[in-house]
Amino acid sequence: MRVVIIEDETAAAHNLSAILRKVSPNVEVVATIDTVVECVEFFNSKPQIDLVFMDIHLADGASFRIFDSVDVETPIIFTTAYDQYAIEAFKVNSIDYLLKPINEEGVRRAIDKWQRLTSVDTKDYTSRVRSVAQAGQPEQQVFLVHFRDKIIPLHNNDIAFLHTFEERVSAYCHNGERYQIDMTLESLQSKLPSADFFRANRQFIISRKAVKDISVWFGSRLTVNLSLETPERIIIPKARVHEFKSWLTQQ
Repeated sequence: MRVVIIEDETAAAHNLSAILRKVSPNVEVVATIDTVVECVEFFNSKPQIDLVFMDIHLADGASFRIFDSVDVETPIIFTTAYDQYAIEAFKVNSIDYLLKPINEEGVRRAIDKWQRLTSVDTKDYTSRVRSVAQAGQPEQQVFLVHFRDKIIPLHNNDIAFLHTFEERVSAYCHNGERYQIDMTLESLQSKLPSADFFRANRQFIISRKAVKDISVWFGSRLTVNLSLETPERIIIPKARVHEFKSWLTQQ
């Protein structure tokens, strides 16, 4: 069993590693990572791993930010010091967690649950993780954007899609207007209602109202055509096709 530990406290990482080896002698800890940036680089390399133990708070921010930048297909077991309300949210979304301080019994329980996962369960894990990542994030109805010498309030209902290019984000509206917006796609994703907006890939967040049709693309991917022209083709990665279809059909 190849495991990655994502934890910014050295003592906690060593403790978890020792418990894992005791509970499951065949475990191999292939990496211990302590920042969001390093995690994104690691998962972009498409590592061959079976399970991830992930602390919610890392040295450079919340670990949920990882999922804004890279698709993680490996099942996640969170380690957390969240209060009871947050833990209940994890239960509802069927994502396992270990409440700190971590002990042997909790690790054994989590591994047993992982071993009972079917292939369908595993494929659905990423979407459930994203659901938790978005839970509790305050939705923002209006964004302030700069247009010439003015600042204009832009309602999220007016946004057809958001696109990033060379670290600049533009909001494209249903009426054809385009505005620069001084936020990252990651930040915008956390503030937009997930029922209405979908992070298609690293370049695009799209509005449900703007989706015109979908085409099958190479490698089991999809391309999304919107009701207005886009700067480049919008491609849904293979790993997110199921999540995208579920989002598009939900009421």
